[in-house]
Amino acid sequence: MKWRNRRVSQNIEDRRAGGGRRPAKKVGGISAIIITLAAMYFGIDPKIVFSLLENTGGAVSSSTNNARPSAEQKQLAQFTGVVLADTEDTWNKLFQQENIRYSEPKLVLFTDSVRSACGHAEASMGPFYCPGDHKVYIDLGFYKQLKIRHNAPGDFAQAYVIAHEIGHHVQTLLGTSAKVRKAQQGMSQAQANRLSVKLELQADCYAGLWAYHTEKAKQILEQGDIDEALNAASAIGDDRLQKQARGYATPESFTHGTSQQRVYWFKKGFTDGTLRGCNTFS
Repeated sequence: MKWRNRRVSQNIEDRRAGGGRRPAKKVGGISAIIITLAAMYFGIDPKIVFSLLENTGGAVSSSTNNARPSAEQKQLAQFTGVVLADTEDTWNKLFQQENIRYSEPKLVLFTDSVRSACGHAEASMGPFYCPGDHKVYIDLGFYKQLKIRHNAPGDFAQAYVIAHEIGHHVQTLLGTSAKVRKAQQGMSQAQANRLSVKLELQADCYAGLWAYHTEKAKQILEQGDIDEALNAASAIGDDRLQKQARGYATPESFTHGTSQQRVYWFKKGFTDGTLRGCNTFS
């Protein structure tokens, strides 16, 4: 991906330095490690995890890193800022075409753990978007996890992850997320999960839509970039993660979609290039 020497977003909030480590709260019952692993492997909605941690007083740490960022970390932060800037350019234009104002989100860089308007989160949960404060949260160490643990290397794989989370911000602004949450009330867990899958797949489609318009405007793609994004989408499908974790998959518990679905909807956004083409609910 051609990202060097391009605009870096000003909407970066860096919480990686200062603050020290506060002692973890001790409680019985639910281990934060178990909860965060469940979120990572089984696609549990981060808000559910936050709620569990808050309500049980779970053993959590709100650590920040006093060490100065390494050269690699500085480069990753700059890369993240460039991708965020590209999402701003794309979504400002697309919203303007719909006569809607796009409110740019903040992206928070953190280390180990962080507190958001949605609650406390551990880095092991991976990147997430919090609709309560319109911010995307990411520990840059996730990029290494994406490469090593999920076998999805490449800078465009990383860009896909950021664009997916921005897709959730778009859903919040358009009211899609609120409609889904309202519809889920009173549903069985399996029915609610199916709606969550549609929401996540639409965010994948929006990531493809971002890639389409950014390439059209700036010619950022290099050979193999789209394959990197498709590989990342496949690597974090519910079916693949569940099989890796326990040897089998239970479709009724899926919340993000299968590998095949995630790949399909990213490609749909990239080839169609329109908001209406990302209607995963029809």
